[in-house]
Amino acid sequence: MKKILFGVICFLTFFINVNALENLAPNSKSSILLETSTGKILYEANSHEKLPPASMTKIMSMLLIMEAIDNNKLSFDSDVLISENASSMGGSQIFLEAGETYKVKDLLKGIAIASGNDAVVAMAEKVGGTVENFVNMMNEKAKSLGLKDTVFKNPHGLDTEGHYSSAYDMAMIAKELLKHEKILEYTSIYEDYLKKNDGSSTWLVNTNKLVRFYDGVDGLKTGFTSSAKYCVTTTAKKSNMRLLSVVMGAETSDLRSKDTTNLLNYGFNTYKLDLIMSKTKILGNVKVEKGKKDNVDLILKEDATSLKKINDKSTDYFVNLKVDNIKAPVKTGDKVGTAEILDNDGKLVMESDVTVTHNIDKANYFDYLKKNLKILTTGF
Repeated sequence: MKKILFGVICFLTFFINVNALENLAPNSKSSILLETSTGKILYEANSHEKLPPASMTKIMSMLLIMEAIDNNKLSFDSDVLISENASSMGGSQIFLEAGETYKVKDLLKGIAIASGNDAVVAMAEKVGGTVENFVNMMNEKAKSLGLKDTVFKNPHGLDTEGHYSSAYDMAMIAKELLKHEKILEYTSIYEDYLKKNDGSSTWLVNTNKLVRFYDGVDGLKTGFTSSAKYCVTTTAKKSNMRLLSVVMGAETSDLRSKDTTNLLNYGFNTYKLDLIMSKTKILGNVKVEKGKKDNVDLILKEDATSLKKINDKSTDYFVNLKVDNIKAPVKTGDKVGTAEILDNDGKLVMESDVTVTHNIDKANYFDYLKKNLKILTTGF
């Protein structure tokens, strides 16, 4: 009888948990929750349904802006001239006037905090030359990320026929944007002021209220149109774990926030992130062919982490290095091999890229001369 009762309790517990997961975001048409370092999806519902993303579109726009900055095509202090086209944008705006000039960092603030359509069009023209070319760049980037449920028709997200994405695709774009950590300095601001060319100021208030009211939230982007309803892509970090959620198609902003809160609470209350190995840990020392220096230390390119349930015990791990001959020049960040990370049973947990601790330039004639003189004088 006890065994039967125990079985019934286990079944009911499982049934309740399954149904609870099915309803984590009951007010949204589609949703997803993932942990960013592992990319593991913790929950999803209709995550590939094609829906209008509204101003969450600006996540892709911000990604292209950040990539342009990283590639030295512009800087945060670059000047941007506001065109008639940009200043005439409807919807949410920060009231830019044609002929004014602003810094990239100011327009990024206007995009990230206040969702300014005028600001994002100005940046699209700056990065792409034209809005049309910038939109082509957006779609090419989506393809390069392997996204199949996304087509962009504009950089801002106003309702346009054929402009759509999905909760899954928006999460993948946001995950890529989070590689540019500087963006969080903008998306985490709840309120600020934009100083106008005439000396006046525009008050900027974050459309994502969770930045203020949910501990750990520091981005990313809300959206609303009459077609899309209320959407939001949100990221939050607690301890060493960062979660990313997307909800689309909620009827009100409160329901959008409620579903997002449910998703984040589930993730933080259910999972933990184990640090398997830090990217600062020296894995070994190897020879460098034709380099100014003969040896270099090896490290992981990124921290190796493992996502576990809160009550799961930590595990010991071991590393098997696979590194080919390294030839100069070689730079920190270059992949020079892989590290097989194994658990106590010798089971492969993951493979991580390996890089070097410092740059080593290629040796020249005088470097070889010095090395030969050293060998002659010291014997080694």
